[in-house]
Amino acid sequence: MRVRLLGPVDVTAGGAARSIAGVRRQAVLAALALAAGHVVSTDRLADLVWGDAAPPTAANTLQSHVSYLRRVLGGRDAILARPPGYLLDLGAEPTDVAAAERLIGQAAQCAEPVRRASLLRAAIELWRGPALADLPGFEREAQRLDQLLLRARRQLVDVRLELGEHAALLGELGELSRHDPLDEEVAGCLMLALYRAGRQAEALDAYRRLRDTLREDLGIDPGPAVRDLESAILRQDPALDLPAPPVADTVPAQLPLAVATFAGRAREMAELDRLLDEPAAHAVVISAVSGTAGVGKTSLAVRWAHRAAARFPDGQLYCDLRGFDPGGQIIHPCDALHGFLTALGTPAERIPDPLESRAGLFRSLLAGKRVLVLLDNARDVEQVRPLLPGSPGCLVLVTSRNQLTPLLAIEGARPVTLDVLSTLEARDLVVGRIGRSRAAAEPDAVSEIVERCARLPLALAIACARAGAQPELPLAKLAGELRDAAGPLDALDGGDCGTDLRAVFSWSYRRLDPSAARLFRLLGLLPGPEVTAAAAASLAALPPGKARSLLAALAEAHLLTEKTAGRFSAHDLLRAYAAELARLTDRVDALRAAQHRLLDHYTHSAHRAAGLVHEPSDPLTLDPPRDGVTLASLADRPDALCWFGAEYPTLVAAIEQAGDEGFDAYVWRLALILWDFQDRQGRWHDLSASMAGALAAAYRIGDRDAQARIHRRAAVAARRLGHGEEAERHLRQALARYRELSDRAGEARIVFSMTVLFDQQDRHEEALRHARMAFGLHQELGDRRGQASATNAIGWCLTRLGAFAEAATYCERALDEHRAIGDEDGEAESLDSLGMVHHHLGEHRQAVADFEGALKMFRQGADRWAQAQVLGHLGDAHLAGGSPEAARGAWREALAILHSLSHPDADAVRAKLDGLR
Repeated sequence: MRVRLLGPVDVTAGGAARSIAGVRRQAVLAALALAAGHVVSTDRLADLVWGDAAPPTAANTLQSHVSYLRRVLGGRDAILARPPGYLLDLGAEPTDVAAAERLIGQAAQCAEPVRRASLLRAAIELWRGPALADLPGFEREAQRLDQLLLRARRQLVDVRLELGEHAALLGELGELSRHDPLDEEVAGCLMLALYRAGRQAEALDAYRRLRDTLREDLGIDPGPAVRDLESAILRQDPALDLPAPPVADTVPAQLPLAVATFAGRAREMAELDRLLDEPAAHAVVISAVSGTAGVGKTSLAVRWAHRAAARFPDGQLYCDLRGFDPGGQIIHPCDALHGFLTALGTPAERIPDPLESRAGLFRSLLAGKRVLVLLDNARDVEQVRPLLPGSPGCLVLVTSRNQLTPLLAIEGARPVTLDVLSTLEARDLVVGRIGRSRAAAEPDAVSEIVERCARLPLALAIACARAGAQPELPLAKLAGELRDAAGPLDALDGGDCGTDLRAVFSWSYRRLDPSAARLFRLLGLLPGPEVTAAAAASLAALPPGKARSLLAALAEAHLLTEKTAGRFSAHDLLRAYAAELARLTDRVDALRAAQHRLLDHYTHSAHRAAGLVHEPSDPLTLDPPRDGVTLASLADRPDALCWFGAEYPTLVAAIEQAGDEGFDAYVWRLALILWDFQDRQGRWHDLSASMAGALAAAYRIGDRDAQARIHRRAAVAARRLGHGEEAERHLRQALARYRELSDRAGEARIVFSMTVLFDQQDRHEEALRHARMAFGLHQELGDRRGQASATNAIGWCLTRLGAFAEAATYCERALDEHRAIGDEDGEAESLDSLGMVHHHLGEHRQAVADFEGALKMFRQGADRWAQAQVLGHLGDAHLAGGSPEAARGAWREALAILHSLSHPDADAVRAKLDGLR
């Protein structure tokens, strides 16, 4: 429910607008909405509604208006009676004004111009006309809102100029300049846009018009900013040009191996060849190859891409978008862009987090280059659009089961629609795979195989694979088995016996020995697209060596593909077929047991990996894994971090799948195990979502200890995302649970967490008080690690309060204790604190040594957020010690990490760098 004031006053609920009958009722609602969260007196309301002509019954009439508005807003709680008047209570963002102010404020804090433009556009779109629609009595507020809109529009103009949209802005800026010819800021933007569009003379004319108008109307000359801009335009100052995009030296060559026995498709290949003759000076050339599953879209696209690769000397990019993955593991454009940017030579720490920022960087890197981009198996246009280059010279080839009509209509993509092969092409494919002499010996059987496979390339490939594996098998027998098979997969049922793809899959499946067949069926239970030997061994309760041999057998039968060493995946149709077979063949209790073992594998392996990365303060005790479970082989911290990186998508999917299928005990345990990796990597939105699911599971099963643990980690996610009030609510709920359980150790951890939260909120006295409380609780418990952390926190808080000498004593004591107990993370935190103390005491050389020691340890633990913090401190110490270039290097590295985390602290670091110029 939201009150809309940026236009005619009304209310929206569930996306539908509800009008407010009567100007006086609109005035009451507007007054309450503009003061949302605060009481508006009845006298003030009467004055707004009637002015000096309020009737004797004004109070009763106001009550009537409020009753009407409550009905529109959905209940009495929407407007509360509070002496001396009324209060509107619709939640945190009750009006479109509040939403607009939030978006404009976020834009002001955002360092990434693409994201900033998106936020400003979203704010401006909230205006539906003049604010408050000429409502009497609200002229001053309407004027304020008009100024807010003007400010947002001007900020958007600035951002669009920064993004190089000068040509598109010329019309809008010209209109703004004509509307207010005395506005120097608008005139300056118009001049810059004209200059960047190659229209220098017109830019100078715009200056002269401004100067003449100011002299005639006000008797003054333009201000120094516009005069300096005119001078810069006259001398064609290079500083006025847009900065050149970063140049990457890496030339990617990502195309997969082309199919050796490709047949047919001459017409389609010729259509694609014609794309190479498109004029490259005007737009990106896009082709959308569409068709049903298994029709050979990828084979065609890859084959042609290899043939055309020489025409794209700056590289070829490839991504399987998994648009129709049966497990829902679709590749998000953000992840696809990460892979492309990495391939183009962008360091991981310089890859931004928001989708718009990654897309902008991708377009910048490809500007002026000739690169071929192959986007395979796309689900829809929304998945594709962020992956399109922005300037001519590149060619994009998209394959999809959908037609991607919007891509054709808006982006001008050329469609290439694949049907099944012609009979001749299908025969050529069969002959190429099984050999000419064998095919010539049984021409009728070949014809029947072609038709029974519906001339579908995937089905033909599977059938030929069976024929190739059994050279003694008569082709007539193969054709007869296909003829007598049960029926096609439902999703590919063409309505006749000629489209029996399930039968084709069954050939490869029935050739498997019982152990391989069972493993294939169980692979349909996987939460993600890939499986390792250890996960497969757990799923089927097999020794790891046996599982590896079975996976190799499945790959040999073309039922799996080993895309990277030790990681196997299956075509989505095959996974759907495997899941269907499992439901039809295996007992429910057997499938349930397999899911238990698989979740045990992921939970216990993740627990082992998490322990190697960082020893938690409240270790989670797990029941032993079930018989038949194999854990990932992990020796040390690098092993653990590598495993987390590879398995992360599967672990997140496993949490979601476990919740969907009623495995609540795994949901909260696996989420708690994964949280530290998510926090260190800056995946705070994922962390927040995982904790929400975990919390729901913990409450469903009534586990108060789990609830307390999860509330504590949910508070970390909220704090990292800047939601301080939410973080405090989670911590207080956790504290209540621990006190209900008489868990003093848990209580101590929450008090310490409150120290961190209050420090972040600049509530330093409260933070210090909680740090001392935490120390006392940990001392009572005999917890050396907890005491050391609390001691360091006391020192840090004292530093923030300016008591540097006293702080040094605490931080040194904490450092000694952390080293004594072998707590590397605690040692790093204490070194960072000591560095701050020494920095403030003017001991900058020692501060640099402390910060560098902390940084080294945080890097070993892959804690990106902590690295950014320490790098910021290190830069401060270098600058204070007289080494500005060293400071610049530290701050640049910190800025790269903060940008990749989309963290608002990036602005402060950028300001420091700007100050060095």
